[in-house]
Amino acid sequence: MEFKHLRSFVEVIHQGGFTQAAKTLNVSQSAVSKQIAQLEQSLGTPLLDRLGSHIRLTAAGQVVLQRGEAMLRQHNELLSELDDLSQLARGELRLGLPLLGSDALFAGLFAEYRRRYPNITVYLLEGGSRSIEQAVLSGELELGGSLQPKDPQFAFQPFCDEPLDALLPADHPLAGQAVIGLEELADTPFLLYQRSFVLNDRLHQACQQLGFTPREGGRSGQADFLAALVAAGQGVVLLPRLVARGLVREGVILRPLRAPDYLRWDIAFIWREGAYLSKAAQAWLALLRERPVT
Repeated sequence: MEFKHLRSFVEVIHQGGFTQAAKTLNVSQSAVSKQIAQLEQSLGTPLLDRLGSHIRLTAAGQVVLQRGEAMLRQHNELLSELDDLSQLARGELRLGLPLLGSDALFAGLFAEYRRRYPNITVYLLEGGSRSIEQAVLSGELELGGSLQPKDPQFAFQPFCDEPLDALLPADHPLAGQAVIGLEELADTPFLLYQRSFVLNDRLHQACQQLGFTPREGGRSGQADFLAALVAAGQGVVLLPRLVARGLVREGVILRPLRAPDYLRWDIAFIWREGAYLSKAAQAWLALLRERPVT
């Protein structure tokens, strides 16, 4: 059964005959007759009693008319909703953002997205790269901000690539140096991130490459708290430059870090490889391309 056949049948009943229905549908009367005959054939039962120039619904025709009107309404509503989605007049975006740096990187972008697309409902989840990746794979998130993945299950669009700087207590023995090598921090406790942060793994790998294992001085997913621990003399924290420069305070100094090239904060937005991206998600990625981080 095709919608055009059903539409012709409903229109014949509404217009009271084939001639007026053909004018309304802007087709020939013979085309309307043929379509209704094809509908009756596909359903295996007559829908109309033809009494000269008059028509009357059969019992089956009454059922088809009632259901057909509802089906055509739903079909039109479906097309309308799809058109709204394509024009971003409605829809949703399930978006994951990294805990570190979201205020500096994404607050303005999020506000601009909401200004452009006020009818898109945005569901936000914050976390480390590992938890964001799991949420994308499970379908909980459509897009997520994460360190650039090597897993082929993900496609991604790069966004920023920041070096890490060291936040040190002002009285640290290395505080007077212009640049600090990662290996020089071997005897200093490291303040690490929550276990869902892939940046921890990169730090451990870099330290091992340089011949030492970092001593843990504490963990948190909150950059402000990590900086407060540094001010209290509890250790050193490595943070993306964009984040670190906003956390310098009394008792805390910032120094550029010399470290292996892969120890960087290279944020990308990831999605499942081969997955369909909604218009809302495509609009977010387009906005990121408009406003690259400098």
